[in-house]
Amino acid sequence: MADLDDLRSRWLRTLLAARADDSCTRSPQRYGEELLRRWSEPQRRYHTVEHLAAVLGHIDVLEEYAGDVVAVRLAAWFHDAVYLPERSTNEERSARLAERALPEAGVPAERTAEVARLVRLTTGHDPAPDDRDGQVLCDADLAILAAPPSAYAAYTAAVREEYHFVPNDAFREGRSAVLRQLLSLPSLFRTPYGQEKWEATARYNLSAELEMLSL
Repeated sequence: MADLDDLRSRWLRTLLAARADDSCTRSPQRYGEELLRRWSEPQRRYHTVEHLAAVLGHIDVLEEYAGDVVAVRLAAWFHDAVYLPERSTNEERSARLAERALPEAGVPAERTAEVARLVRLTTGHDPAPDDRDGQVLCDADLAILAAPPSAYAAYTAAVREEYHFVPNDAFREGRSAVLRQLLSLPSLFRTPYGQEKWEATARYNLSAELEMLSL
C-alpha cells in the first residue's frame, strides 16, 4: 500500500518548490488532498495511488536526466488525475486540470505550461530526442513494464480489471495492439538509465504477454 502521508509530504515539497511566491489563496495541502482523492477513485485498479507513488519513486531515480525535475514531478501528480477507463481523453482532461489548478496554486505560467505539455505527452510516450523532461516522465511511467514476473502479472491483471466492461476477445485485440505499438518503438526507454536497466526486461515482458494473448 502507498504511504499517503509520504505522498502528502512529497506534494507539499514539490508545490512549494514550483511556486513563484506565496500568493496562493488556498492551502497548498488542499490541492494535494484533491489529487489523492482522484487517484483513489473506485474505478481504478492499476492507475491508483500505488502507481502514483511508483512513478514518483522512478523519477527520483532518473532526476539527474531532467531539466526541470519539479515540473516532471508535478506532471506525475497530474498525468492520470482524470481517469475513466472507457474514455480516450483522460490525458487531455488531466492536462486541462493542471492548467486550471496550478496557476491558482501559485505556479508560474511557464512551468504550468510545461507540466500540461508533459501530461499530454503520456498519451503516446514518445518524447523527442532532446526532450529531457519528457524522457524522464515517460520512462518513469513505463517502468512497470520492466517489473519482475510477479509484479508484471499483477499489473496486467489490474489493467484487465480496469477494463472489466470490455469483452475478452475485444480486450485481447486492443491490448495486443498496444503491446505491438510499444514493441515497435526503437526504444521503450529514452534515458540512459532506462535503456540500460529496464529495456531488455520490458521487451521480454511485453513479448511474453503478447504471446499469451495470442493463445
